[in-house]
Amino acid sequence: MALTPTDITLMARALRLAERGLYTTTPNPRVGCVLSRDGRVIAEGWHRRAGGAHAEINALQNAGTAAAGATAYVTLEPCSHSGKTGPCSEALIRAGVARVVYAMEDPNPAVSGAGLERLRGAGIAVAGPLLEDSARDLNPGFVKRMERGLPYVCCKLAMSLDGRTAMASGESKWVTGPKARSDVQRLRARSCAVVTGIGTVAGDDAALTVRAKELNIADAETVAARQPLRVVVDSTLRLSPQAKVLQGPGKVLIAAAQAQRAEELEASGAEIALFERRGEGIDLRALLAELARRQCNEVLVEAGATLAGAFLRQGLLDELIVYMAPKLLGSAARPLFELPLESMAAQLPLRISDIRAVGQDWRITAKPDPEG
Repeated sequence: MALTPTDITLMARALRLAERGLYTTTPNPRVGCVLSRDGRVIAEGWHRRAGGAHAEINALQNAGTAAAGATAYVTLEPCSHSGKTGPCSEALIRAGVARVVYAMEDPNPAVSGAGLERLRGAGIAVAGPLLEDSARDLNPGFVKRMERGLPYVCCKLAMSLDGRTAMASGESKWVTGPKARSDVQRLRARSCAVVTGIGTVAGDDAALTVRAKELNIADAETVAARQPLRVVVDSTLRLSPQAKVLQGPGKVLIAAAQAQRAEELEASGAEIALFERRGEGIDLRALLAELARRQCNEVLVEAGATLAGAFLRQGLLDELIVYMAPKLLGSAARPLFELPLESMAAQLPLRISDIRAVGQDWRITAKPDPEG
């Protein structure tokens, strides 16, 4: 059966539903589901949080017996395996739906396509993919972790109009305004882990937590209750046991290259993970692989020029979000990245995907462009 304009409209609705789980579903994907008959919505649902019912189950429960003979629009292939909940493909079969339209297949190579085959085997018409790019964009971390074994890595930076992040002394409060800082809180809230360097922690003594009062979103307290893992890259374990990053709610991982002082920091509540050295720091790719093993989908890097530059030079960043303030800090102030480039041929091209005002500042979203 060919896809129709109504199919597109209802899948777009399912994608908007999936967005409601932006801050709460990790490590699971964000998924929405719409049940329809004759182009009319009869029920809908979305995955609200990990461990809870999946989108299809919520929609089916809302529909009751009306689900029989309906079309289900699902933003991700209905699962065929049992985890904390049963397989959604089986639930759709039991409910008697007549047709399933999906946005994208499950990116997990171990199960991709299995749910669709189970539906077809039960005599259910299956159509898709539909709006696949939008579905993948909704879950960049889950998709990358399933397909490549690494999380999606976004680097957040704040700078003046002349590209500076702090004065030469390290003073940086505040480069950007309150609305930009609230926007950063939402970036943290959707992330599974926030990575910073020992230099930033020592200089700013930031807690790197999600603070409900600054989120400016619905159900902020519930969102803030799921704190992302805070990761401090500290190859020689210089972190003070009194640092604010160790005092806030949630877990802290220190990525180091030696075990000296490990017991002292572990007594302060941190977990120590050892990695091979790379240059003057640690193997950052190995760190990201470890975070993926811990089911981290999206990782936010909030670091100074040295660590941010190392992520960029090693090709480990998927996205940059730069908040630009309408002010000048001067030529002696600190740069955005530590990038020892010496020729135009060595430049690192970017592709800007979005520019918008956030309060008095501008937010620029860009991605590395290897073909630029």
